[in-house]
Amino acid sequence: MEMKGKRIAVLVEEIYEDLELWYPVYRFREAGAEVTIVGPSARTYRSKHGYEATADKGADQVDAAYFDAVIVPGGYAPDKMRLCKPLVELVREAYLQGKVVAAICHGGWMLASANILRGRMVTGYAAIRDDLVNAGAFYEDVEVVRDGNLVTSRKPSDLPAFLRTIFQAMSEAKPRT
Repeated sequence: MEMKGKRIAVLVEEIYEDLELWYPVYRFREAGAEVTIVGPSARTYRSKHGYEATADKGADQVDAAYFDAVIVPGGYAPDKMRLCKPLVELVREAYLQGKVVAAICHGGWMLASANILRGRMVTGYAAIRDDLVNAGAFYEDVEVVRDGNLVTSRKPSDLPAFLRTIFQAMSEAKPRT
């Protein structure tokens, strides 16, 4: 699917899950999208396995209105991300603007912190199931769940379904404002 003209924010923090960050970054770039890696600040972050990812922008340098989608990779990074108010606000604002918001693995922690889960169907890594449910979500243990503009998956082996569903949601989403 062609993604020329689309703008994607992929969030990063220390201890991110390698595949859950790089698979979407390269897949969207391959499709022609502009991908911006966004962290708490514009600096280099290390993955669970020591790989580096440099944030192009800090969260306080971006606006949700600029993007068509925001992707939250997992690993333990989301536990650190949710302590950064501008990152949480980016996720919340993108969601409220009807942009595609996608989270995989522990990325659901950011959705809970953004207070966007009440009444929504989601999935995520089994260990955060209670967190998602306590934030008001309905949890389903399947490879991908799409509820409107919200897309969630459980683990790296779900990445093909996760990306297919994000692409589909983006093709149906309203244009940027």
